[in-house]
Formats: sequence, C-alpha cells, structure tokens
Amino acid sequence: MKNLTLSQRLTLVFASLLLLCCALSGWIQFRSSIQYGDAMIQNLSRNLADNIAHSSPLMNEQGINQDALKPLFDQMMAINPSVEVYLLDKRGHIIADAAPKGHLKRPMVDIAPLNALLAGEKLPVYGDDPRNVSQQKIFSVAPLNAGGKQVGYLYVILQGEHYNNLNMRAQAVSLRHFTYWSIGLIALFGLVAGGCAFHWVTRPIRQLTAQVSHLDRGGVTAVKALAAAPHEKKRKDEVTLLRNAFIDLAQRIAVQWEKLASQDQQRREFIANISHDLRTPLMSLHGYLETLSVKAASLKEEERTRYLNIALMQSHKVGQLSQQLFELARLEYGVVKPRKELFSLYELIQDVFQKFELSAETRKQRLVADIQPGIPHVKADLSMMERVLTNLIDNAIKHTPEQGVITLRLWTEAQQVMVQVKDSGPGIPQELKADLFERPSILGHARRQNGGLGLMIVRRILQLHGSDIALIEEEPGACFRFGIPL
Repeated sequence: MKNLTLSQRLTLVFASLLLLCCALSGWIQFRSSIQYGDAMIQNLSRNLADNIAHSSPLMNEQGINQDALKPLFDQMMAINPSVEVYLLDKRGHIIADAAPKGHLKRPMVDIAPLNALLAGEKLPVYGDDPRNVSQQKIFSVAPLNAGGKQVGYLYVILQGEHYNNLNMRAQAVSLRHFTYWSIGLIALFGLVAGGCAFHWVTRPIRQLTAQVSHLDRGGVTAVKALAAAPHEKKRKDEVTLLRNAFIDLAQRIAVQWEKLASQDQQRREFIANISHDLRTPLMSLHGYLETLSVKAASLKEEERTRYLNIALMQSHKVGQLSQQLFELARLEYGVVKPRKELFSLYELIQDVFQKFELSAETRKQRLVADIQPGIPHVKADLSMMERVLTNLIDNAIKHTPEQGVITLRLWTEAQQVMVQVKDSGPGIPQELKADLFERPSILGHARRQNGGLGLMIVRRILQLHGSDIALIEEEPGACFRFGIPL
C-alpha cells in the first residue's frame, strides 16, 4: 500500500467496500429468502401433525399405542423422507421416534416454541432439532389427548436430516457458482468504476502535487510564480482550499524572501558606509599624526597644538562610532536583556537635563520640561531609558539652531507613560521619514547626519521593552514620541 498512488489506494478501498457491501447484502437476501421459504412451508404444513393425530390414536391412558405408531412411521418415511415424526410427553421428552440408531442427539425438546405455534405466533417459528443440538428447524405440532386430558405432543420436523443433506449439496454448488461470478463481476466493476472516478476526483490533487514539486526544482522563481497565481473562490472543496493555502504560503515566502534580500543588501551597504565613516576619521588622524611625526621640529607650537586637537577630535569620533556599533550589535543579537525596576521617570528626566545644560547654554538653547502632575512610576531598565533620552536630546541639540527650544513632554495615556521630545530645528526631510529608524546604509550621507545609529539604538531598546518610537508630524522641527507600558 505504501508504494501505491492516491488514486490506486482509493480504487482498492472502493472495490473492497463494494465487495463487502455486496456480500452483506447477499447474506441478508439469502437469510430473508430462507426465512420466507420456511414460513411458506410451515404455513402449508401447519395442520400436518393435527391431521396425523386425528387419523389414528397414537396414545391412550395406558401410554403409547404401538399398533398405530409403527405403521405411521413407516408410512411417513415412504411418502416423504424429509419429514421426521416424534412423540413427546407433556414436558417435551421424546418417548418415540423413527430415527436410525445413533442419530438422536437430544432426549427432549423445548415445548415453548410448540405452544407458541399452537397459539398462532408469527411464522416462521423454529423448534429444537432432535438430531442436531446446534440447529433449530420449522415444525408442525399437535397436542395428543387421552381420556379428555392432554398426555403429550405429536412433533413433526418438516425439513429433516435427509432434506438437509440434499439441500446442502445443492446450495453448495449453486452458491459456489454464484459467489465466484458475483465476486468477479463486482471486483471488475469496482476496479474499473473506481479507477475512472478517482482518476477524475484526484486530478486536482495531482496538479497541486506537480505545482508543489516544481517549487523544489524551480527555486524562488517558482515560489514567486505560485504566489502570483489567483485564488479560486468559486469552488469550496478541500483541494481548492489546500491550493489557496499553498498560494498564501508562497506569498508569505516571497515577501520574506524580498525582505531578507533587502536586509542583506542593507547589511552590505551598511558595512560599506560604516567602513567609510571609520576610514575618514582614521585617515585624518593618521595624516595629522604623520605630519606631527615628520615635521615636528619645523612646526610652530600653535600648529602642533591645532594638529593634536584635530587628531584627538578624530580619535573621539572613531571611538564614539565604534561604541555605537558595539552597542547596536549587542541589542540586535539579544546579548543585552532589560533589567526592569520601578523608578520615577520625572527624576530621570531631571538628571538627563542636567547632563545637557552646559551644552544647551553654549548653543544658546532652552531645555523645557512639560510634565503632567501625578506621573506614576514605570517598570523598565533605568540605564536603557537614560540611553534613549540621552540619544534623543543629544540629537535634538545638534539639529536645533541657536535660540532654539527643545521640549520634553510627559503624560499618561492608555496604561502607558507617553514621552515626547520636540525641537525647533529644520525637521526631517520628507524623503528620509519612511526609513528613519532603519539601517542608515540605504540613505547615504544625508541620513547619517540626521540621527544615524543613535535612532536605531533608541528603537531597539524600546522594542526590548515592548514599545516603539514614532516620528510625529508637527512643525517646526522634529518630534519623536514613544510610550512605556505601566
């Protein structure tokens, strides 16, 4: 069975069920036919025992009338060998019979069926066969009276041992021919009809199997071709639903493939751009250090100092970028897990503001806190939330001109503490808004000047806390908003 196709399996199952049903139907018909024949014979011979009993007295007050009994047995055997006559007492014990020696298997018969037949029970009524302990047969019965009292029964088996032998031989020959022909025809019809029917029924499955097999050979091209196939909405059978499910699966695979291809391209560009960002300050650092090394004796003190300051500044850029790359890698690959604790977000904002007071005063900028009263404590990683606020405010200070304002709002909404950082700078260019928090590789140098890795780190931290950040359309300047679940 394992090596057969679905059509072949269905055909064999169909043919087997058809044979089983036909066998069951034939057995039921056979049993019904036998019962109908038994009922007809018993109905026709219902008065046989009564007629025999009235033809001659078989029992008297002294017991069995032997003079009448022996001629009766001889006469019945001569006229109808299939009939067996038995003389019973009132309890059903056999007190006289014409059975050959050794053929009698029962010393008595149950008188309940006898009384049922005498009472007019629905035919056929079966009684015990004295010559077979496991079989019952149709019969005719008549009560025997003597001196005005019932003294026994005349029990006549209508289909005796001789009839059974002849009938079994005839039935065996007939049944054998009937069985062979019927099984052969049914099997042939079942195989042909089942094969044709299931070949047609399983055609959509074979087509779907061919499509799915083609996916393995055709690769991504075949997946995209299947994803572009339309759904069949008119038909609602299981095969159509399965095909539509495969189309949905192919569509998801195609989308994920495009996403993976895009991410791989972004990764390549990201590495290229980061390499460029690292190479620029490193080359500058190397150049100034080489100049100091070669021309140290000929340079003036002011020039040496300026070269050293530039080299230190470029070294700081390299260190800062390296630290951001390391931090982003730890966040993206799950190395860092938030250690949540209850703390006051209001107090954290005050600490962050103190960190940027000098920088804001140098640029002649104002830091404004708009905090709703009664802000509850939040459960989050304190150091990570400080990093988020630091990156956003630092980014706002860098892109806000002199006399500008950086506003931080804090309020509760929908079981969250909402945080908003807004500046009065030039804002985010429209072409950069869609991918502002993604890898800066696909956006070029202008993107790295408008947030770069800092916004990516912010978003990864918030995602670890079950939140996210969004750019809000408010002019002037840029406005970032996120929520911390309570």
